[in-house]
Amino acid sequence: MSDLRVFPVDDAEALEEWRYVHNVVVPPAAMSVAEARERLARGYRLENAYDGDVLVGCSTVRPVVGGVGTVIARVLPEFRRQGFGAALYEHVLAYVRGQGAEVVETCVLGVNEDGLRFAARYGFAEVERYVLDGESDEWVDLRLVL
Repeated sequence: MSDLRVFPVDDAEALEEWRYVHNVVVPPAAMSVAEARERLARGYRLENAYDGDVLVGCSTVRPVVGGVGTVIARVLPEFRRQGFGAALYEHVLAYVRGQGAEVVETCVLGVNEDGLRFAARYGFAEVERYVLDGESDEWVDLRLVL
């Protein structure tokens, strides 16, 4: 693996790249441009991760509230098992710690076995499994006490 470079989403092109990764990794929650912009407006930190100039992943960090931060790291399937997920996770974890998080939460699509194994490797414990009203996809919420 080369050095992972991570940049905040700061323009329309970067937002489209973030959306691309998000929608490939989490197709049941595919997001429109307006929905992604709304995340930025709510104070979410959206970032893109690159190996050189190649887009390999993205992340979302929700604002820390009451000592709890939410981080989601996504790596495109063709770039998994190369260390990018670990590097991206360490990056967002450092960021959320710097924002005062004492607990970190994440959410993984239930069929994403790679994501669930990854979270378990880093000490996350399953909190809840659920299906959103009117949908059929199962989601898994996980938590890590720092």
